[in-house]
Amino acid sequence: MIQTMDRKNMLYGLIFVALLCIPFVTDSRTLLIMFTQIFLFGIFAMSYDILLGYTGIVSFGHAMFFGIGAYSTGILMKQIDSTIPVLLLAIVLAAVLSGLVSYLLGILSLRLKSHFYAMLTLAFSGLFLVLAEKWRSVTYGNDGFTFSIPDPLRDRMTLYFIALITMALVFLLLNRFTNSPLGKVLQAIRENEPRVESLGYNVLHYKVIASVVAGVFASVAGSLYVLTLRFVNTSVLAVEVSLDALLMTIIGGVGTLVGAIIGAGLIEFAHHWLTGLAKVHWIFERWLIFFGILYILVVMFFPQGIVGTFRNWREKRSVRNKKVIEEKKNISG
Repeated sequence: MIQTMDRKNMLYGLIFVALLCIPFVTDSRTLLIMFTQIFLFGIFAMSYDILLGYTGIVSFGHAMFFGIGAYSTGILMKQIDSTIPVLLLAIVLAAVLSGLVSYLLGILSLRLKSHFYAMLTLAFSGLFLVLAEKWRSVTYGNDGFTFSIPDPLRDRMTLYFIALITMALVFLLLNRFTNSPLGKVLQAIRENEPRVESLGYNVLHYKVIASVVAGVFASVAGSLYVLTLRFVNTSVLAVEVSLDALLMTIIGGVGTLVGAIIGAGLIEFAHHWLTGLAKVHWIFERWLIFFGILYILVVMFFPQGIVGTFRNWREKRSVRNKKVIEEKKNISG
């Protein structure tokens, strides 16, 4: 077990070093932008995986926290100043606001079960979307607004490294969180909530904690995402953003933080690749159709997600190898 963990950590370290080297081996602006978005949506997908994969909570309103981070950062940078201290203040305030909203939403609605909670989160997300559309004096409605960012962040390579390092730190923090005793309780709730409740645990309390953690990290992803665009509008609060997080988690493998990152990478690469093919032939202008087909194929051949399917295959192979070794011992004995 220890050797397996060591090999896994070494693999993660090698991948991280390889990603650090990418800007030095290519000067492609498009590639840097794509990888930067993969890292940021990887953070967003990991935050959603805390809900779906580790606690068994389905949410259709996770874009609400992504949007809170995006708008808080954009508004403060535009209204106050485009400096590093203001940026850090915006990220912290967005995280606090997201934590507060997710706490209140959790207290009010996490007593509901399954699809009832999912639909309620969709309704709350819709309220924030309407607020962003109507409060034009601050948000500029559907038109959105541009804003300046600190001079050191104008370089795409700098944003790339910030996104990569932030994703790695979030992965380490959430990995620690999910492997802690609290994280084990969340996984127990996912597997059998009545049993956990019968053991004396306050299930609502643990669900609210998961909701707050997910909301805070989703806001961090939103704050960094708008820095890459220098623009924010109501699209960051659209239900499609929540569905993207859901797809990233399912495709990569629920309950696997690495799977969330892989899912984010596959979806962002598919977006980039399929939209690029639109220049080749007009049929690819309907790239959403091909994206849907790609998603169906992944679900058919990897029903537990890419990482989940790989883990099951490895476990089955390990069990089969043990049986072979035992049979050989019995024969030789």
